[in-house]
Amino acid sequence: MTLDEARREEVLKTLREHAKRITAPKRAVVEVLVGAHDHLTADEVTRHVQQVRPDVSPSTVYRILEELEGLALVVHSHTGHAAAVYHLAGRSHGHVTCEVCHVTYEVPSDIFNRVARELDSTLGFELDRHHVALSGICAQCRHRLRVKL
Repeated sequence: MTLDEARREEVLKTLREHAKRITAPKRAVVEVLVGAHDHLTADEVTRHVQQVRPDVSPSTVYRILEELEGLALVVHSHTGHAAAVYHLAGRSHGHVTCEVCHVTYEVPSDIFNRVARELDSTLGFELDRHHVALSGICAQCRHRLRVKL
């Protein structure tokens, strides 16, 4: 069994354990998320699903994503000015988005863990690293901006 097959079966098993029906549209959404090598917007998930199941509406995809998120199987993040993106829960990480080129980068959890500890110890603030990306300017854009000056 491949890693993708194992992840798919793990998600479907969790759905069954919570007495959730495994419909064809739900299975298609899970397949898209398992096969994704990047974070996808709901519209992108819908387009991929509709390639194999053209009858699945965007509202159905949104409901499925909400259900999967409610079971902590999917995480969504707001990355700058773009639409929210979704990915399977698992490896913990954070996001930073460049305000110039709008590229979003995954940041290893240990970096965000240090920030989270500092925020907690100084402000009593608990960081939700998944929901919102930190914004700034990436190294490439900073370099391009300096060259123009």
